[in-house]
Amino acid sequence: MPSKGAKVPARSPGRGTSDLRRADASDAVPPDRPEQIRNVALVGHSGSGKTMLTEALLAATGAISRKGSIADGTTVSDSDPSAIHQQRSVALSVVPVVVGDVKVNLLDTPGYPDFIGELRAGLRAADAALFVVSAVDDIDAATTALWGECERVGMPRAVVISRLDHPRADFDAALARCRLAFGDSVLPLYLPVRAAGTVTGLFGLLSGTVSEHDPEDPVPARRNATDVELAASESARSVLIEGIIAESEDETLMDRYLGGEEIAPEVLIGDLETAVARGSFYPVLATSAETGVGLAELLEVLTRAFPSPAERDLPAVTGLDGAPAGRLPCDPAGPLVGEVVRTTIDPFLGRVCLVRVFSGTVREDSAVHVGGRGLSDRGHEDHDSDERIAHLYSPLGSGLRPVPFCVAGDICALTKLGIAETGDAISAKERPLLVAPWDMPEPLMPVAVEAASHGDEDALARSLGKVTAGDPTLRVERNSETHQLILWCMGEAHAEVVLGRLREQGVNLQTVGVVTPLRETFAASAVGHGRYVKQSGGHGQYAVCDIEVEPLGRGAGFEFIDKTVGGVIPGPFIASVEKGVRAQMHKGVSAGFPVVDIRVTLIGGKTHSVDSSDAAFQAAGALALREAAAAARIQLLEPVSAVTISVSDDYVGAVMSDLSSRRGRLTGTTSAGGDGTEISAEVPDQELLQYAIELRALTAGSGRFRRSYLRHEPVPSTSTPAVMKG
Repeated sequence: MPSKGAKVPARSPGRGTSDLRRADASDAVPPDRPEQIRNVALVGHSGSGKTMLTEALLAATGAISRKGSIADGTTVSDSDPSAIHQQRSVALSVVPVVVGDVKVNLLDTPGYPDFIGELRAGLRAADAALFVVSAVDDIDAATTALWGECERVGMPRAVVISRLDHPRADFDAALARCRLAFGDSVLPLYLPVRAAGTVTGLFGLLSGTVSEHDPEDPVPARRNATDVELAASESARSVLIEGIIAESEDETLMDRYLGGEEIAPEVLIGDLETAVARGSFYPVLATSAETGVGLAELLEVLTRAFPSPAERDLPAVTGLDGAPAGRLPCDPAGPLVGEVVRTTIDPFLGRVCLVRVFSGTVREDSAVHVGGRGLSDRGHEDHDSDERIAHLYSPLGSGLRPVPFCVAGDICALTKLGIAETGDAISAKERPLLVAPWDMPEPLMPVAVEAASHGDEDALARSLGKVTAGDPTLRVERNSETHQLILWCMGEAHAEVVLGRLREQGVNLQTVGVVTPLRETFAASAVGHGRYVKQSGGHGQYAVCDIEVEPLGRGAGFEFIDKTVGGVIPGPFIASVEKGVRAQMHKGVSAGFPVVDIRVTLIGGKTHSVDSSDAAFQAAGALALREAAAAARIQLLEPVSAVTISVSDDYVGAVMSDLSSRRGRLTGTTSAGGDGTEISAEVPDQELLQYAIELRALTAGSGRFRRSYLRHEPVPSTSTPAVMKG
């Protein structure tokens, strides 16, 4: 993209230069103005090339001496042991590169759906999104859906078609897929130039020049295009110019262009950058992380067209009482407001928090307020604390470089904060504030774990606290009915990462089958006789009671009625019988699950003037219920959830068919706008244990669902064995 010239300073300092300044990795002089910063989230499906593109940009700007390898586990972004093991990104990584006087914070996000929480954290910290699309593979439905999400919030976007060096790479086909998935405002700024079947450079549609790549020089050489190249690109150039003019604020520009006037390149570039920054035009670039083609052009777009933090609205801010605090400017001199977007536990540094600073300036040895709200349902209780910042760093992947300050718009790392968790707000001690939380996906795949030994239980509890502090998509639950410790995860890959991190901390644990919390009830009326008589010297135990048990309707609960006459059982012992019945109901009478929805009527009994006691009648009441259960058919009840599935219209039939195979009952469908549909159904919980995984497979990763407990219903006899196994 050619230099824009005098118009650059009017928008933001730092735009308009294509010089690539080499900076040593230890050079961590932070910017002192938001206009010198770009925060860009790299998004796209797993395997699209985000991590290697980041690695190539680091090498091109001199931040590292050579590119790492995903296979060898040597990339800057993916240093997490789980990422190395799975050979894909599993966590958000911040990688800054310096171009001229502009610092670009690249936020490399995972592309696998299980780690959508890390993706959303990256988008929260970013001011623009760079969609990385492979020149080899199709665009998956999840990436298309993410584009729609960014569109709804007005986030500026660009597309980079990666892996041009691959033997099967097809730029034209990839561009067609992008326009089909993302819309007609997605237009290329450059076209690949090939020699002997290899992409050796890029043709600039606006400049009419060709940049030829030299592996030894990160700055490409430029030459004028040949007549053949100009003729071959005329159609694409016309479409691009018309697309830019359509977004121009100069309403006369289109008429002038259609009238045959040649619009000056600097005018087109100015309008292009303005449209990209406001999120209404989406340039397409072409790159190869392997050969370096297109990296310089990509860096120009990142620094010149993407907005600085000063050009973006900040999240809503409130006081600790929830009262709105008003919109804050992205001003280094303003009140301090930042947000923890990722938390990790380092064995040497302790808690390490990545913080996006929205307003104010963070400095070493300053007191701050740390506050968290709104995640109590996931085990993160609301909390507030005043703490002191001991160390301040600029992150480079897992590396940390000391810096003296971090201004509004930048991203830093803070260490040794006592209670800070992902999603917490960092603000001034004198004026504590909270930031409106971002959308957190609900974990819907349960994994039951238990300590391998009694001695590991405390270690498991401590380590879970550390892991959940950094992962708001993980929910930890101790089921009160099954007494299992359940980790609610996003999917199998997420569960593998969570379990791996627990084991890395020395926890010896094992996974077990998830037990569905069933309940029991009586399918018909029955009578029970409870006789508890013991004599072993001294006072004995004597209690006799007779009961009738009747089933009640679903959700009716428990009723206890006394119909004894003549005082055969004194009043205090009647209460003891009820207590014993309730205790046995809690333990179950058949499969060990709680008994519900019954009426128990006490109809008779006997006492002893000396040996009867509260304990004896409790035991008799329990025995009577067990005897009644032995004489009646016990019905197992399973939990049923109301499920709402959001899916594109292409998969509605497949999802409905699958729900039928899961004993689901369809309750309705509604349009979700565009080509989306919401399917409502009632599905037994037993059929939902792995549904997060199976729905993803069924819908090419695009399907989402939410659930809420509805009621318990009788288990069909054909399903009882499977449910019992859990």
